[in-house]
Amino acid sequence: MRVTKKLLLGSVVATAALVLAACAPQAATGGDGAEEGSGGPAEITAGVITSETGPLAGYGDQYLTAFKAGLDYATDGTGEVDGTKISIEYRDDAGDPDTAVTAAKELIGEGVNILLGSASSGVALAVAEQAAQNKVLFISGPAAADAITGVNEYTFRSGRQSAQDVATAGTFLDDIEGKNVAVFAQNNAFGQGNVAAVEAILGGKGAIVTPVLVAEDVTEFTPFAQQVLSTDPDLVFVAWAGATSGAMWQAMSQQGVLDSIPVVTGLGDAATFGAYGDASEKINFLNHYFPGGPDNEVNTAMIEAIEAAGGTPDLFSPDGFNAAIMLVQAVKEGKGDVDAMIAALEGFEFEGPKGTTTVRAEDHALLQEMYQAKLVADGDGFAGELIDTVDASDVAP
Repeated sequence: MRVTKKLLLGSVVATAALVLAACAPQAATGGDGAEEGSGGPAEITAGVITSETGPLAGYGDQYLTAFKAGLDYATDGTGEVDGTKISIEYRDDAGDPDTAVTAAKELIGEGVNILLGSASSGVALAVAEQAAQNKVLFISGPAAADAITGVNEYTFRSGRQSAQDVATAGTFLDDIEGKNVAVFAQNNAFGQGNVAAVEAILGGKGAIVTPVLVAEDVTEFTPFAQQVLSTDPDLVFVAWAGATSGAMWQAMSQQGVLDSIPVVTGLGDAATFGAYGDASEKINFLNHYFPGGPDNEVNTAMIEAIEAAGGTPDLFSPDGFNAAIMLVQAVKEGKGDVDAMIAALEGFEFEGPKGTTTVRAEDHALLQEMYQAKLVADGDGFAGELIDTVDASDVAP
């Protein structure tokens, strides 16, 4: 694999992980050796490290429920591939990189050489470092930081990254070149990171990027909504998080920003659908996944399996389902040998919940379609509705 240096876009993430020694992994773990006629070990154990508790526990739950459904799907309900049983050890990182590193060290010390998971970008980067140090395979999950892509030859991703989000925002204009894109965001690391992403991706396609940054302690947003209008934008990209979201969207709506200009932001998980108030049906949403986005047999199978298990398909369900498909591919073709498993995943094209999905060989980015969506009234709340599907090649990092 050719590893290239990546520009860190989107949210600034914690990357300071201690250099910790760990035992070199075995080629395969568990079982009593090769099963007669299988050509591979009788059993391989993989470790899933993600947030079961902590601030990202909801994302971790989406991932885990879908991962289990995906493993059942990819192995036809047997939990085996070509005579090799796939066993899973689960570890809770609580959203903390140090906790994740400890879990990774323990699993690697036990001979596990396949790691998966991570809802947090800081966790993913810390585990990726361990993967490189110990020469084990790591398939990262919902963590979106662009720095994960191409970080080393051992790390893959089963979800999308921030660059794909920003590129999707640009598809709301027919031609981005020469257009004025205002970035309305908080003046913190998150907001500044989004400005950098828009400047790099949409600015790189010829857009003129105008930041409008707001201090975190501001509670009156009318002047800033007027400032957005004064930039005479062709598109407004909003990157906002936290308790002031409702007041911000109310001011944007009251000042007419949403009536006269395409305003785009990311559509999160279903728990956030009610956060936009009266602005809900006026906002254009870029989206990684919602159940009504894709229309294919794999998505239908995933939804049915998750619901049968008592869960609800949501934003990061494809990341878990894809991870299981990638795990089965790695075991099937690589038989537990790390170099062979890497080779099996590089360039791997498969049908996932979001349709045809490809692991880009040179940097392990996961190429996948994205969605334009809107929120529509649904009883006492709102539901996502598909506007358009954006081809994977149009938003490739």
